[in-house]
Amino acid sequence: MSSPTVSSADTALNRTLRPRHMFMITIGGIIGAGLFVSSSAAIAVTGPAVVLTYLLTGILLLMVMRMLGEMAVSHPEVRSFTEFARLGLGNWAGFSVGWLYWFFWVVVIPIEVIAAANILAELGLTVPTWQSGLVLMVAMTAVNLTSARSFGEFEFWFSSIKVSAIIAFILVSAAYVAGLYGESSPGLANLTAHGGFAPNGTLVIIATVTTVIFSMMGTEVVTIAAAESSEPAKSVARMTSSIIGRIMLFYVGSLIMIVAVVPWNSVVPGQSPFTAALDAMQIPYASTIMSVVILTAVLSCLNSCYYICSRVLFVLAEKGDAPRWLVKLNPRRVPSRSVMLGSVAGLLGVIAQYYSPDGLFAFLVNASGALILVIYLTMVISHVRLRRQAIAANLPLAMPMWWFPWLSYFTMAAIAAVLLAMALTPALQSQFWTGALSIAVTLGAYAVVAHRRSNPD
Repeated sequence: MSSPTVSSADTALNRTLRPRHMFMITIGGIIGAGLFVSSSAAIAVTGPAVVLTYLLTGILLLMVMRMLGEMAVSHPEVRSFTEFARLGLGNWAGFSVGWLYWFFWVVVIPIEVIAAANILAELGLTVPTWQSGLVLMVAMTAVNLTSARSFGEFEFWFSSIKVSAIIAFILVSAAYVAGLYGESSPGLANLTAHGGFAPNGTLVIIATVTTVIFSMMGTEVVTIAAAESSEPAKSVARMTSSIIGRIMLFYVGSLIMIVAVVPWNSVVPGQSPFTAALDAMQIPYASTIMSVVILTAVLSCLNSCYYICSRVLFVLAEKGDAPRWLVKLNPRRVPSRSVMLGSVAGLLGVIAQYYSPDGLFAFLVNASGALILVIYLTMVISHVRLRRQAIAANLPLAMPMWWFPWLSYFTMAAIAAVLLAMALTPALQSQFWTGALSIAVTLGAYAVVAHRRSNPD
């Protein structure tokens, strides 16, 4: 059974995103607040060997992004990577993956709004956090209603600040470790001085992947933004070929510097290890500097949330899986109704957090926790199906996945292993099972929609 679709004649988006926007959008998707704050929990558990955890996670994401790249270049007509599930597995997968991905990012909106409002309060803003949060939501909504180029410009400058901060941090830290700056450099002693390089064993290096993988999500946004770029194929190809280098620099490079500058067992989970390292190097105003950088990372993520939610919902509506009125474009060729619906959903999330932080909001966060892994797993399975179809039809591939099908099977098994680890880890079990409930609800919704389409009377 096929889904009723809307003609693309009146739903063409403007291709106003330039290569510099796409470059920074890719980097912005890699560098989030998780690197600046959440990495502290991974360091506290794994020790200096945390750099290997991030490297393993980066390789896993590289495999997924390469497969997305192959599908994006082979099917340039696809406007959202979630639609590869429809191509490879059928309408049920396109419906389910699209809505689950939208839900994942809608839940992220209130998380980022609340985080940004709290940071502003720490920096001295005296207005209530709900007021500053509301202003931020209105501002990001306005940016995304203006044009795709406006989103790209904001993301360009947000990401430029993040990149500059990390590069500066690595350079200053390297000078400190080498004894070129400061008077009490530990050199590389902290890498092995407190129980060894892997003080809690080698198994924890792999187990911590379940924690750090969520801080590296968002790289796939470039495959969505490519639909509005002037060079879609080049943008996707550039992303997949350079992602591992960026992970090595931004994640592995900065984390090596952190565990070299400060003893790993002095890092406090939930507090920025970057701030701890800057304090150890006696950098003036370290806390304020990192608060500004983290605020930039949060706003960058918030900006991307609005963009992703609107474009995914727009594509769902175009395919007949969401109300048709959501495909309406404003004079600037922006799906304004989809932007507004994402904004309203995000606002409801903020209200839920305010009135029921340990009830409804906690449930929503848990329900979205494992979804991105399931979505990635679906993408890998879809890639295998589409690749086999291309081979059977003897179609040329411009950017094929390496060592097919073995690396694809390996990636599939690795993601399944992370999901299994979540199911067996007490601290992550609630995320796994509430995520499973979200998937069941979505599949049930598709069954209802499919039945109505088959029986219109």
